[in-house]
Amino acid sequence: MSTDAAATKNLYWAGFDLGGTKMLAKILDSEYKTLGKKRRKTKGHAGVEMGLERMLQTIHLALEEAELKPGQLAGIGVGCPGPLDLKEGIIFEAPNLGWYDVPVRDVLQKEFGCPVVICNDVDAGVYGEYCFGAAKEASSAIGIFPGTGIGGGAVYHGQLIQGNKSSCMEIGHTKVLPDGPECGCGQYGCLEALASRLAISAAAAQAAYRGDAPALRAMAGTDLSNIRSGILASAIEEGDESVMNIILRAAEYIGIAAGNMVHTFSPEVIVLGGGLVEAMPDLLVNAVAKATRKNVMPTFKDSFKVIAAQLEDDSTVMGAAAWAQKMIQETTALKSDPNP
Repeated sequence: MSTDAAATKNLYWAGFDLGGTKMLAKILDSEYKTLGKKRRKTKGHAGVEMGLERMLQTIHLALEEAELKPGQLAGIGVGCPGPLDLKEGIIFEAPNLGWYDVPVRDVLQKEFGCPVVICNDVDAGVYGEYCFGAAKEASSAIGIFPGTGIGGGAVYHGQLIQGNKSSCMEIGHTKVLPDGPECGCGQYGCLEALASRLAISAAAAQAAYRGDAPALRAMAGTDLSNIRSGILASAIEEGDESVMNIILRAAEYIGIAAGNMVHTFSPEVIVLGGGLVEAMPDLLVNAVAKATRKNVMPTFKDSFKVIAAQLEDDSTVMGAAAWAQKMIQETTALKSDPNP
């Protein structure tokens, strides 16, 4: 290795967000300034082999933009959907991609010759907000990210809360309404079945069909697939009170789940993220904050604040890279300690 290469090695990190419809790679320097990035369509269900090849190509293209070589990477962090084997670096199941038992870590390590750390994509997003965004000054934080489902994550004094081998904090599958509607997980009354964007859009489509949401019907009809977060926000701005009430009812359920997390974890900050929150931050933050305070003991009412995420698409890639750096450096320090 040349002197220049040796001097620059271990200064650069890659963050990767393996999203549902798009993947994003970023190359970051030691101060987490972006040097190169590349976003591409995930092309879900195109097959595992093609999907992994697109991942590799996307990171290579980001490296080219940064004018760096793979050997200059100190490590790669990957935010992955679905249940994961964190110790082995395997995606157990990512239905949106059609992936099962995929050894992401081993494939990336072989290609780039550096350590790779995977974590749940929402965990990575919450960690990104903790390190660089809305929760930067907090000692502890939980994140709730309503989307097609509802993801959650938690950080306590710099440590991601994870299970023994896999991610945890499945706040979307906490029960908030006994005997409520069936969830995709097979249980009943889960937060996800009541307050995800999919659940909200389904209720809004029914309102449009009944004639209770004329603005929404004019903009998107009654087809559930057309009712996205931005459309819902526009319908409210145009005066659809029924859509507003659907959103507020969802916020009530999120507040119940968040209240349970406050009693369990007592976070300093609750971060709300995802496309739904980005489309109507003031409405959802205020409504969830009010609902959470209504559902906690008096002692806890003023112990936390609810805020909107700040980093948007950058939260997962930056959080994944930062978590990889932490894990790799801790492992290196442990190996070099003669008296662990």
